[in-house]
Amino acid sequence: MSDHKISENKFLIVLAGPTAVGKTAVAIQLAQDLQCEIFSADSRQIYREMSIGTAKPNDDELMKVKHHFINHISIHQAYTVGHYVKEVNEKLEAYFEDQDIAILTGGTGMYINALLHGIDDFPDVDSATHKLIVGEYEEKGIEWLQQQVASVDPIYYNEVDVQNPRRLLRALEIYRMSGKPYSTFLKTKKY
Repeated sequence: MSDHKISENKFLIVLAGPTAVGKTAVAIQLAQDLQCEIFSADSRQIYREMSIGTAKPNDDELMKVKHHFINHISIHQAYTVGHYVKEVNEKLEAYFEDQDIAILTGGTGMYINALLHGIDDFPDVDSATHKLIVGEYEEKGIEWLQQQVASVDPIYYNEVDVQNPRRLLRALEIYRMSGKPYSTFLKTKKY
């Protein structure tokens, strides 16, 4: 996929669309016909505790064809698109050693796009830095946060929704962890 080397004779069929439009039934039929496995690209079905409103495959459907990344983790675990891409790439690499076709299906466009085209490579932010910056923001407010980001990364500041504290917090965290502006980590083209 994005940064992994997989032979040219391997195929990943992508079925994408909104929740409850029939992707699961199509994916299962296709997987049975092609004798392959299904890899989920759904940011809700991945959680064991989330079943209502997710159109998660039922037990009968899960038994018809092997599925990956359904009921994979707990909602109590921190899990990002970066974790997802790393795990799916590793699993697909191993899978494609013996198999030629896999199906990727789901409705989380961010997961699908990141898997197929790559993601920006940001440094990790430790919890102490995160807590410190959130504490400063809660004490000093959005104007302070806006000023901080504008001073360390004017390029990103001019592109971001400056009323969205979550995005501003992330930019400031990355700057404090790396000493580099958030915008320097953004890829201009991923494909």
